[in-house]
Formats: sequence, structure tokens, C-alpha cells
Amino acid sequence: MPRKKAFAPHDHESCIDAALDRAAALCARRGARLTELRRQVLELVWRGHQPVGAYDLLARMGRAAPPTVYRALDFLIEHGLVHRIESLNAYVGCDRPEAAHQSQFLICTNCGVAAELDDPDLAAAAARRAAQLGFTVERQTVELRGRCPRCRETRPE
Repeated sequence: MPRKKAFAPHDHESCIDAALDRAAALCARRGARLTELRRQVLELVWRGHQPVGAYDLLARMGRAAPPTVYRALDFLIEHGLVHRIESLNAYVGCDRPEAAHQSQFLICTNCGVAAELDDPDLAAAAARRAAQLGFTVERQTVELRGRCPRCRETRPE
């Protein structure tokens, strides 16, 4: 299901708090350390529903060294807490970090908001068709671009 919160008004502070709480619980169950720096990077990723680049994160963090931010992002990706949107070279928070999944993203070309679909049927169809063609899928990222409901309302075609 798409992250409807990305497209609808909601209490974003509670959205961020819930994501950070889920991350802390998940890391504790896995015996992984959600350090203060990793938590700070995760919180900055969740600050908005627009994908955020590593350099934007660095600018918001002040004196953090680039390698430490990239290592934090690698950790967050490894634990499924964030996704990298390849075409944008940017990151978004994951709504379902506790379950491994292939993601698809809806990206608004007007305002930049991104929503995760997480449709297993779509992922399976792509993998099945790739296998029919003799292709081994190592990683799957599907990006769909268009306009979100808010932008369609404010700027109809």
C-alpha cells in the first residue's frame, strides 16, 4: 500500500516519532546499535516526505564528516530503515522496516513528495518476467513519476 501520509495532511511529528520508535525497537531486537548519529540521520530523512540527498543531510548536520553520514546511511539501508531512490540519489524512510520487501515509489514531479507502494504482486511480476528472459535480478527498484493528489488539485491539467 502506498504511504498515504505522504499524500495527505497528517501529524508529521507523530509520524517521525513512530518511525524512530520502530527503528529503535527493531535494532534492539536485532542486536544492532542505533547510535545517536544514525538516529539523527534517520530523523532527518523522515523530516519530510521528499527524498533527501546525502549532501543535504550533511548540510543540516553541521560539522558531521561525509564518511560518517554515508556509513550511517549504509547501516539504515542494511536494516531496511531507509530506501535509496536511485534516480534521485536520495533517501526516504521505510514504513515497514521489519519485513524485507521490494519497493516501488510514486514520485511527484511537481513537489517532489515520494510514497512507497510496496506491492508484492508488482515485484513478483517483474522478477518473473526477468527470469523468463534469463535475467537474474539482484536488486529491484521501480520508480513511477507523476503528480500527487495535492498537486493535481492545485494545478489541474
